[in-house]
This record gives sequence, structure tokens and C-alpha cells, in this order.
Amino acid sequence: MARTPVEQDHTRQGGRTPKAVTSAKTGKPDNPGKKTRPSSRTARKGSEALDPAGPTALGLTRADFLPVTRADMDARGWDRCDFVYVCGDAYVDHPSFGMAIICRLLEAHGYRVGVIAQPDWRDPASIAVLGEPRLAFLVSAGNMDSMVNHYSVAKHRRRTDAYTPGGRAGARPDHATVVYGNLIRRTFKSTPIIMGGIEASLRRLAHYDYWQDRLKRSVLLDAGADLIIYGMGERPIIEVADALDAGLPIDQITYIDGTVYRTRSLDDVYDAVVLPSWDELGTDPLVYAKSFNTQYRNMDPFSGKRLVEPYPHDVYVVQNPPAKPLSQAEFDEAYDLPYTRSYHPDYEAEGGVPALKEVKMSLISNRGCFGECSFCALTFHQGRIVQTRSHASLLAEARRITKDPDFKGYIHDVGGPTANFRQPACKKQLKRGACVNRRCLWPEVCRQMDVSHDDYVQLLRELSELPGVKKVFVRSGIRFDYVMADPDPDRTFLRELCAHHVSGQLKVAPEHVSDAVLSVMGKPSRAVYDRFVRAYRDMNHELGLDQYLVPYLMSSHPGSTLKEAVELAEYCRDLGYMPEQVQDFYPTPSTMSTCMYYTGVDPRTMESVYVPKTAHEKALQRALIQYRKPENYDLVREALTRAGREDLIGFGPKCLIRPTRPHGVKSGKHAGASGRRGDSPSSTSRKSGRRTESGARAGRANHEGSGGRSGARSSETKRGSSAAGRNRAGQGREANRGGHRG
Repeated sequence: MARTPVEQDHTRQGGRTPKAVTSAKTGKPDNPGKKTRPSSRTARKGSEALDPAGPTALGLTRADFLPVTRADMDARGWDRCDFVYVCGDAYVDHPSFGMAIICRLLEAHGYRVGVIAQPDWRDPASIAVLGEPRLAFLVSAGNMDSMVNHYSVAKHRRRTDAYTPGGRAGARPDHATVVYGNLIRRTFKSTPIIMGGIEASLRRLAHYDYWQDRLKRSVLLDAGADLIIYGMGERPIIEVADALDAGLPIDQITYIDGTVYRTRSLDDVYDAVVLPSWDELGTDPLVYAKSFNTQYRNMDPFSGKRLVEPYPHDVYVVQNPPAKPLSQAEFDEAYDLPYTRSYHPDYEAEGGVPALKEVKMSLISNRGCFGECSFCALTFHQGRIVQTRSHASLLAEARRITKDPDFKGYIHDVGGPTANFRQPACKKQLKRGACVNRRCLWPEVCRQMDVSHDDYVQLLRELSELPGVKKVFVRSGIRFDYVMADPDPDRTFLRELCAHHVSGQLKVAPEHVSDAVLSVMGKPSRAVYDRFVRAYRDMNHELGLDQYLVPYLMSSHPGSTLKEAVELAEYCRDLGYMPEQVQDFYPTPSTMSTCMYYTGVDPRTMESVYVPKTAHEKALQRALIQYRKPENYDLVREALTRAGREDLIGFGPKCLIRPTRPHGVKSGKHAGASGRRGDSPSSTSRKSGRRTESGARAGRANHEGSGGRSGARSSETKRGSSAAGRNRAGQGREANRGGHRG
């Protein structure tokens, strides 16, 4: 089913965790048999303190939402739903949530859809509250993989969940797609089950599971489901719905692109590539590396082949080629449906659903990404072909945003996986697909690429001119190498970005500074980033602005030894910048980097890649970036000694630490644990933080509603903020504190 803007952060970051969990505290695992109580803050609110920006304030009632109870069905005169959508998220009727897009799209095509949001997986009756649907159950873990939602990179349990009313944790199970599928199958023996969403999509074939540290089968088998719709599912879901409505049995719906099914016979499977079997995958991680590379090479909707993964007892999981990209008209249709743009009234007494807060003032203008970062799952999910919404559709949605009583004049973001991609990489992609053996931006920008920001600049200008709009911000991230490849001699986009769409600081993602690591990541070389830094600085100087550039940095990515970690520490030293918290690489399902983490090789070349795996080595690499923290002293000294860089221990201006431990600092036995206890992996390098007073002044005038660009009051630091923003910058306490000064 449809992959949505909120999910985009999960997939595009890969090694990073979406912003929705960046403020989630971790602790001991919840008791799975005990219902979670609302927080004391939520309990105090009570029904007498309704959200001033909630559905009641918008004049909405239950009738404006899809049915969630039998009484809601009765009020509509329904005796039965055509589809029942079971989801691990709370019910939010906003196009940043996959459940909303799929349900509204089915409704627009004449189908009756009910919603069961966050059922009690311990109670079979919770799955039957709307009765048996006429056509099928639709199942999704939600806008995030449930394991990423629940656990930090250190595998600590999070204490909050931004996709649950009041931000409380414990409302969904681990591996939610599998648990929900089995719950339905035990209750309804023969009703079709169709899975979608980020969790099912990225686990559709055999995959490495970081939390159990082993390969797992396709979730199609473990969940007892009939079909998976993977990737962007607007087109496949309607094709499947129409086939079921026409009376075609679910086991005969085997021909729709963008779907995965299981079968006991390959007699009718043609033009397929047979992957290594499940038994073969278990013999050697290198077999999995080869299988993953085959999958990766067949992710283009124009050139991709059908894939078959054999399992014991003559069971085959068949992946059809990806669905074709949506036309602009189809993309617009999905976002122009009558969303209430609010959460269900049942959640109002708990203060609503935190994940909605930031995305409700943002616009999704594109999908797909030809950047192909190794740690990002977008290639496996949205694909490399960029699709865009029309200006008319975006302007219409912006006008709806301006009528929201919570709107303060600021559109927080206009973007997607990469904000400044507003067209396919080249014209041939829409006819023949993306190149199988070439990458668009790495190791350098392809000479065939059409590089232009003209359409995006025009869109931002049109949005800025709307009545009631004070400022339009760009928060979902830009590709600086694409900016530098723009042939425009006047650098119009960079000028307008600095002048009108940044409030004090711009966050970009070099991720590392070692070319050896950047090569493994599929990121541009440090020289490209350095050129962008100079261009950004010069442009701000020309405009008379005091703005900062904040880099996102990642430690312990495959390819990073202590040597490269020291190189990154020296970069931070020379910059006068220390991230308050650091991002460890997070191996999430179906990314190239995760395959490297598991197998120790680059699946494209089968060459060995160094992988830092032990908790201690990760702590050493993380501590090097935060070498100024007194509690990290012992770890930094050990790391420098092991790397043969004792020259950085001393009193010289280039030294990282002094020869002796700071007075009063105890030996840091546990120093360098993964971020602050309780923080998510993304918060370890992304929290919007503190700057010097001069930097704060630069953004303060534009702060209100800007989505967190100026100082410690940033909305990005608030607990439960959603994944639509790019909450990735940790400002330091030293020197500039805000990164590169512009």
C-alpha cells in the first residue's frame, strides 16, 4: 500500500531513524501483557482540555471520518465493509499517513472502508469489531517499521510513540505486520489478507533482521497473508480491489505489478529470475549478498524482472516487477482527496497524535530519489524515478493549510525524500527506466543528467505569494551535489534558499568526511561538500545574512575504521564543532549498507568492507566525534592509541585531548553509550539545539512557526515530533555551536 511522506524519512535515512521517535526515551522493555497507561500529563488533560487545534476546533465529527466502530457503520447504513484496514498507527486522516491515502483512494473508487487502528493484539475480539469485510483485510504496521519505532540502535526500548494518542508507548506489538496477520487468520480463516506499508514492503523477501541478528523469511509467509503490495501502492491497490470485486479469487491475482504472492507451482510464472533458496541463504552470508544485489538490480519498473525466492516444501514467493510511476495527474489525485487533515475525535481527550503536529503545515511535492545513498531504502521502496505534484495541486493544499486555526503564517516544508528534486534525472527514465549499472550522482554527477532548479524556485515563489503566508521553509533536505551541478551562473536557487527559505541554519547531510567511507555510502566526495560550504558562506555574505550550515554526521557506518573516525574527529576540531549527540549507523531492513553490515562485503562488487560491529568499537568511534566531552576521555585515548594517532594527545593546537584525564572526571566505563539513554538513533545527531547569540539573532525574527530553525525552542526538540521533518542536527557547545557560519 502507499508509502507516504512520513514514511519517507524512514526509508531515505536508512541508517537514521525517522524524526517521529527522536525524542522517545528508552528504558526497560514494556510488559507485553500489560496495557500502557497514559502519561500523567495526558491523564491531567482529561476530556475537559481538548486540543485547540483538534477535530472539534475544526468543526469535525465522527461522520467526517471513516467508520471505526459498528455504530459508525450503522450511522452510514452499512451492513458490511468492503475492506477493513488494520494499522499499527492511530487513525490520522492526513495525506502524510499511508492509511489515509489508501482508505480515501478506495473510498473515491466506490469501496466501503473501515479502520481498526492499533487493535489489542492480545484480544482476538479486537480484530472483529467491524465484522468480516466483503473483500479483504488490509494490514500495515504503520508509517514506520515497528521495530525501528520500538527500539533505539542500542536496542533499548523507547518510552514514547509519536503515532499513538498522547505519545504513549505499547500500543502495537513488535513485528506488527506478522502479529496482525496471524491474529486475523486465527479469527477469519479464509478472508484475504493484503499487507502493505513500510514494514511489509521492506521485508517482502528474505531479509536481515538487526534486532534478532539473523535472516528472516518473507513476512508474507510468517504472517499467513495472501498478498503484499510493496512500494508506492496507489495503482496496485485499486487494481487488486477491482479484481476482487469482479469475483477473482485472491490466489489468482498474481499478475499485478508492485505485488508479491506465494505459490506452489511455477508453471504460470514466466520471465523470472530465480533467487537463491531459503536453504541456500542459510549456508553462507555471501549467498545473501548475491541475492540482494540481484534484487537491487531489478527494482526499476521498466527493466526489473520478476523474482522468485524458493522455500522448503515447494513454496515459492514471487515478486512481480515494481509498479510504474504515477503520472502527475494520478499523483495529484491521491493528495486532492477530501482529507479532514486531523486525527480521529476519539483521541482528542488524550491530546491528539503527536506525529501530526509538524507535517500538517508541510507540503509533499515529490517522491522517489535518484541519490541512491547506500544506507537509504528508497531505491527498494519509492524507486529512483522522481515524480512530482503539479503547482496547482500544491497551491490548493497550501490554501487549505492557511485556513487551519493553528496556522501561524509559516509553511514548514516543501519537499519529499530530497526537496530539490523536481524532475527525473534524465528524460530517458520515463521511457526506459533508470540505468541498471550506473548511478546518477555517484561517483560524480552523470553527464546526461538534467540539472535544474527552475521549477522548484518558481513553486516556492508562488507559495510565498499566497495570502496569509509569511514564509515558506525548506526542511526535508537538499542534495548539495545537485545544487553544485546546476549550470545556472547566478546560483538562483541557492540565493533564494538563503534569502527566503532558511531561518538561521541549513541542515545538510555530508554524513562523513572520509572519501573512503563516503564511497561506501554512495555520497559525493568531501571536495564537493567543501565547495558547497564555500558557496553557501559566500552567498550569505553577499546577502548580509548571519546563517549557519549544520552537517549531519554518522559514525560506525560500514567502511569506517578508527582511522576514518579520527579523520572525522579532526574535521570537527578544525570546524570548532562538536555534535551534542552522535548518530550510529542503524541497520534497517533492505538497505545496501545493512547488507554490508550482515555480510561484510559490498554486494555490488563482492569486495570486503570493514564493518564496526561490537558495542565497544562503536563507542570508540562515537566518542572520537565527541572528544570534548570529559566523560569520553578514556574512550578517546584508547581510540587514538589503537589508531596509532598518539600525536593527537598533548597540548598542541591540533591535539584532541590532554595527556591526563580532566580533574574530577571518573573513568568512563560506560561512557559513549549510544547517545543519551533513551534517545533514538536519529536524535543522537539530529536534535535542533543551541547556537551562539549572534546565530540565534539571525533566525529569531523568523522563528515562529518556522519548524525549528532558531534555537533551543525548536519544534524539532519537542517530544513526539513527526518524521516529516529532518530532525538531524546536533548543535555543539563549542565555538560556533551551529556548524559552519555562513
